[in-house]
This record gives sequence, structure tokens and C-alpha cells, in this order.
Amino acid sequence: MANIKSQIKRNRQNEERRQRNKAVRSELRTRAKNAVAAVEAGESGEAELTLAIKRIDKAATKGVIHKNTAARKKGRLVKQLARLKANA
Repeated sequence: MANIKSQIKRNRQNEERRQRNKAVRSELRTRAKNAVAAVEAGESGEAELTLAIKRIDKAATKGVIHKNTAARKKGRLVKQLARLKANA
């Protein structure tokens, strides 16, 4: 446990940020899963894909994930949905 006042505050800030980032990353996975589920159910999935991409971009802008990670996630998601649509 830290004895220095500034370090106690820093620990508190880090914990708050960790919780916020965890929630954002969880939402990214959920949005991607919803988009895949929509396409597998026979729907177009365009609305879900748009929302997933929007959330990924926002996470990258806020610094939760790196911009290259965001680009990779978007690319893989679009590729996966295209593959599912082609097979359906």
C-alpha cells in the first residue's frame, strides 16, 4: 500500500481507468458478436456492423485501444461477415 499521497491518488485514477477500459473492451466484443449473430440469423447485419465499427473507432480515439488494433479488428470483422454472407 502506498504511503505517498500523490501515489494513492494515482492508484485510484488507474483503477477507475482500468474499470472504464474493461467495460469498453467488453462492449466491443459484444457488438462484434451481435453483428455476426445477425448475419448468421439471415439478416443483413448492416446496422450492427455500423454500430460495431463506430464503437471500435471511438475506443481508438479515446485511447482504449491502439489505432492499428482498431483497424485490424474492423478489417477482420468485415471479412468475417462477408464470408458468412457468401456461404449463406
